[in-house]
Amino acid sequence: MTRVQSIVGAAPVGVDYTDEPDLLSAIAKPGTSAVIWRRQMPGSVRSWLKGLTSAHLPSGQLVLRPNAVAAAVAQLCDICGMPKGRERDWLETDIASLADVFGHVMSTEYVRLRLDVVRTNACRKFHMDAVTARLVCTYRGTGTQYGNSNDRSDPERIFTVQTGAPVLLRGTLWPSRSRAGLLHRSPPIEGTGETRLVLVMDPMSEPFEETERPPLARTAPRVH
Repeated sequence: MTRVQSIVGAAPVGVDYTDEPDLLSAIAKPGTSAVIWRRQMPGSVRSWLKGLTSAHLPSGQLVLRPNAVAAAVAQLCDICGMPKGRERDWLETDIASLADVFGHVMSTEYVRLRLDVVRTNACRKFHMDAVTARLVCTYRGTGTQYGNSNDRSDPERIFTVQTGAPVLLRGTLWPSRSRAGLLHRSPPIEGTGETRLVLVMDPMSEPFEETERPPLARTAPRVH
């Protein structure tokens, strides 16, 4: 069995799957629009996150080097009062590891990292992001939805990334355009009582020069 697979007929065109995080680098393959790392999130972490109130879930946006992510995420968790323990340790370590992998795959010196706590239908329209590529991982709640559409209308078949599975998506600034027409969106959850915790990473060539917003400010930008 190959370590990176394109499953014809069982998934949208242009989506590859891998069991190894380093092989998210398959995003550079011609015709590939997204790569999903198929992994199982520990059940204990999933249950623990689901049991937390939204006030105790970390949120914020910051730009930093991948090797600084661990300390920054720990600070975000402290700010929201997230209980300490093995589950929180796993979450902090996982986000830092994803930053390392993303930085390596994208050959980027800085990453723009967001943690979003989502309770509405934010970003419910199918789209492509105005970035070269974006990594998204939903730690709590329904994962990112995606499908093929060549005319930018809603896909006829909609797929959902598994909770805890990172997906790396090409954006509109990728040097070449795939013909797959792969679009994605944040799942519509308004009125369901569901709360999502979503990690988003973008490559950055240099840090922001923002003077008005603290580097760990809690924000509510576009989510996935």
